[in-house]
Amino acid sequence: MKAIHQLVAGFTPADAISNEALELRALFRRWGYVSEIFCEPNHTSPDLRAEARAATEAPGSIGPADIALLHLSIGSRVNDIFEGLNCRKALRYHNITPAHFFRGLQEELVHELAWGREQTRSLAKTAAVNLAVSSFNAAELTALGYADVRVVPLVLDFRAIGARPDSRVLRGLRDGRINILFVGRCVPNKRIEDALLAFFYFQKFVESAARFIHVGSFTGLERYQALLSAYAARLRLDPVVFSGTVTQNELSAYYQGAHLFLCMSEHEGFCIPLIESMAHDLPILAYAAGAVPETLSGAGVLVREKKWEEIAEMMGQLVRPGPLREAVLAGERQRLERYRQRDLSAELKTCLTPLLRNAE
Repeated sequence: MKAIHQLVAGFTPADAISNEALELRALFRRWGYVSEIFCEPNHTSPDLRAEARAATEAPGSIGPADIALLHLSIGSRVNDIFEGLNCRKALRYHNITPAHFFRGLQEELVHELAWGREQTRSLAKTAAVNLAVSSFNAAELTALGYADVRVVPLVLDFRAIGARPDSRVLRGLRDGRINILFVGRCVPNKRIEDALLAFFYFQKFVESAARFIHVGSFTGLERYQALLSAYAARLRLDPVVFSGTVTQNELSAYYQGAHLFLCMSEHEGFCIPLIESMAHDLPILAYAAGAVPETLSGAGVLVREKKWEEIAEMMGQLVRPGPLREAVLAGERQRLERYRQRDLSAELKTCLTPLLRNAE
């Protein structure tokens, strides 16, 4: 029976690539294809073990008439397995963070990211269909010799994004303080220390009754998280919340209880929290790096220099009711509607048509 299978380097809850792999598996099955997700067991969360097969089973399970789709995001044995498969191939590039961000903080990850860059180069002629989740990512592949790279944004589960907010978390946030939120893995390319510094200026000169919240996993980067906590203490920021990993309902509560989404990240291949912020009607102030301008697509407020006094002043204007806040929110609603109106299923099917036709 015809099949479209996916290979991922890691498979964990609340992970953007894992979430998309699950969405695509459901989509491929609706198209009438057998579809499984393959990952190394030691990189598969116990919560998702029932949803994935061991990557070493892929060569014996994926035949010449089948399609294999690799989600490329880091150095992994899965990438080598994909390269050696005898089948029809598609590659989806989610970007590989430059290794230099992690030096001195997580040397194992430095190796995996550098390895991933090498594997990306070697895979340039492997797949018949090359996809990227942003034009920023597509440009990287093109520079490495990939042919005819097509851009299809992330396929998102908006039902999950709109989950009912956790009432306990929401009550805690509605205490009269202004809540400044950043959502994303606790990794150094996100420059969370810069968000803390922006918050320092905001709390000191604009709004003292404010709270900074970071939501995201710091597993494997505990050293970086400890440095951030020490930095916040040195700046005498209070209160600062590092929530770690949260449930979807808790995440909805953090978005709904926030007054501003602040992103100072310096490398993003897409940045899903920008879309999630729009879905929760939350104004966005972001540094214009990587794919952030593309994902915002004219919405939110972009800064191109990290001038902290000016950023703090803009934060103050965005958290308070007024013409600027309303104009920003209106722009974000329009951007979100454009995203939601795209038939990404049809776009993906069009891109895969050469493989699908041959797999019939």
